[in-house]
Amino acid sequence: MQNETRPAQQEQMGVLARLGASLADWSERWFPDAYVFAAIAVAITAVAALLMGRTPMQVGVDFGKSFWSLIPFTMQMAFVVIGGYIVAVAPPVKKLVIKLAAFPQTPKGAVTYVAFMAMVASLLSWGFSLIFAGILTREVSKRVAGIDYRAMGAAAYLGLGSIWALGLSSSAALLMATKASIPPALYKISGTIPLEETLLTWQNLVMIIVLVVLSCWICYVSCPTADKAKTAEMIGLRYADEKEEEIGKAQTPGEYLEYSPILTIIIVLLGVAFLWNTFSTKGGLAAMDLNVYNFMFLIAGMALHGTPKSFLKAAAKSVPMTGGVLLQFPLYAGIFGVLMGSGLCDVLAHFFVSVSNHDTLPVIVGIYSAVLGLFLPSGGGKWIVEAPYMLQAANELHVNLGWIVQVYNAAEALPNFINPFWMLPLLGLTGVKARDLAGYSILQLMFHTPVVLIMLWLLAKTLPYIPPIMQ
Repeated sequence: MQNETRPAQQEQMGVLARLGASLADWSERWFPDAYVFAAIAVAITAVAALLMGRTPMQVGVDFGKSFWSLIPFTMQMAFVVIGGYIVAVAPPVKKLVIKLAAFPQTPKGAVTYVAFMAMVASLLSWGFSLIFAGILTREVSKRVAGIDYRAMGAAAYLGLGSIWALGLSSSAALLMATKASIPPALYKISGTIPLEETLLTWQNLVMIIVLVVLSCWICYVSCPTADKAKTAEMIGLRYADEKEEEIGKAQTPGEYLEYSPILTIIIVLLGVAFLWNTFSTKGGLAAMDLNVYNFMFLIAGMALHGTPKSFLKAAAKSVPMTGGVLLQFPLYAGIFGVLMGSGLCDVLAHFFVSVSNHDTLPVIVGIYSAVLGLFLPSGGGKWIVEAPYMLQAANELHVNLGWIVQVYNAAEALPNFINPFWMLPLLGLTGVKARDLAGYSILQLMFHTPVVLIMLWLLAKTLPYIPPIMQ
């Protein structure tokens, strides 16, 4: 009986892998850059505003007046990327990764282990997770023979495809907890939503645990054994031992401070004092907002690198990864302005109210966010577009506002499984292509989607409606 079942399972996995590769090939051929998707969203919103009765001049003014309104938030999200990268490539972290890579002994165990570590890292920072998991993948692949490189790559990407937005780098949750970053028009709808109502709820912890267990189980049962695996060596991909880059020594008196830890020590001590005071006086993690979060990672990066020279070299390599954020977020801000100025926000809010009730709104919002996320791959920027009408609908139907933020967070991660936008840093480190990961990523998506939607619906029933908090 087992011998009859095993070929059928292998054939089914072959179909999924072929489907995944076909979808990846199609997306690479037909999907434009994420910036183009954002520009298309601007055009669609502008046309809808014209149909609402706005004149072209009014639409242009709405767009332009709001275009730079997200500058603080844009910089904050760019620093999420920069801070996560700086910490991930610090010499002590690299040494830790090498030690962690020694634990798995079998291909199935290795893939499951990398998946778990990638997800845990993503709870700290999605930017950190991508680089950390990429380095871990390289090190584990050197030590364990017979690993399917496609399954391993998909496992390393799991932090971005499952739970990152339920962790501390959740742009939506941190934005709503940071009054200075919330656009005034949105603030009138939602007020501030503290982390105690989003990330720090027991409901969020339940989602994290369930999704981590589910993801690891899928990795373990779907990973081919060594004799069935398509290894990196089979495609000519080899991860050679890399020598740690030498920082060098000061060549002139003017360079002395660049290579000395003196200034770093002073700044780190000041930073630790600030963080200690912040967390001790404002209730631990409840004090976390985007500014505190980014400050914490930058101080950690300075401490781990030791000297300004090492810190600055890592920062310089991280900056190119922020290009998408810097260019797309102003477009999202412009969309927000058109939505609010034209009255489209009210129309969309009334639509959600008309097709939902108190019990079904979380599921409908989840489905909508997941579908829209396939075309607008930007967790923080897209939230600015969706938040006004989602939160207004939640107010009208008396659904917990903090849970709507978490509904968005959980659903937003789903399209990441098949959208290559966020894969780029990981692909660069591992040498694989987006299409190589697609088969295993789609398998994860097939299981995650119903589980996420069911949890969003059930857990919403445990949370009362809390009116907006205006500070």
